[in-house]
Amino acid sequence: MRQKRIALINDLTGFGRCSITVELPLISALKVQACPLPTAILSVHTGFSAHYMSDYSENMRPYIRNWKDNQLQFDGICTGFLSSVKQIDIVIEFIKNFKHSHTQVIFDPVMGDYGTLYASYTPDICNEMRRLLTYADTITPNLTEACELLCIPYPDEGTVSETALFQMAEALSFKGPSQVIITGVGEKNTISNYIYERGKEPQIIKTLKIGGNRSGTGDIFTAIISACLVKGEPLIPSVRKAVDFIVKTLVYTEKLGLPWNYGLAFEEYLTELE
Repeated sequence: MRQKRIALINDLTGFGRCSITVELPLISALKVQACPLPTAILSVHTGFSAHYMSDYSENMRPYIRNWKDNQLQFDGICTGFLSSVKQIDIVIEFIKNFKHSHTQVIFDPVMGDYGTLYASYTPDICNEMRRLLTYADTITPNLTEACELLCIPYPDEGTVSETALFQMAEALSFKGPSQVIITGVGEKNTISNYIYERGKEPQIIKTLKIGGNRSGTGDIFTAIISACLVKGEPLIPSVRKAVDFIVKTLVYTEKLGLPWNYGLAFEEYLTELE
């Protein structure tokens, strides 16, 4: 018997509260061991006017081989930002080598937002990202990413009906994952998370909008979901836990008046996670 353990395949950013930098403390607070596998190392994230980045692609396979040599096993594999086709190939190799019958694969397709893809996402990378759906148990795309994964247009002004969300989630599930959460669906004054579990009635968890867009919110959401799922907690309560935590930290961050690219001041509430 041992603690649950998650491999985090994402970039490591020194400042800006995103990616592994937020995933590691949050997953640890939920009493799950977090094991980083960096895809890149950044001084600050790309939402700043200038950043330093060291791509880690050439080091990933030797790093992974050492994990295999040490016979490490993981209860969860959580993927985040991937910058190239080569990294997607490496992630698929990793899943094939380390996924066992008990291993949850959580795919967060960090590709873009508000109808626009990030600059690094060429058509080739987008096409290859779709391959990851086959290996995922749970995916957490926002509306932009869900549309891109399905090769459908982003809806005008980001307005989408519940029927359309169901059709999108079901279509994504047909490609592999049994659980689909379409995150951050904006309406006038609210933000919704659409939750689809194969064979169950879909649910929507809705909260009031608090402030504007902030970096790292999706990383916090996926980190909490991942830790809860590997511990065997049901999906709906896991999403509620993530949403409630984000709401608290958003209120506090707005009170502090932090710039959007400083992320969420989650540290104040870290000890409340369980």
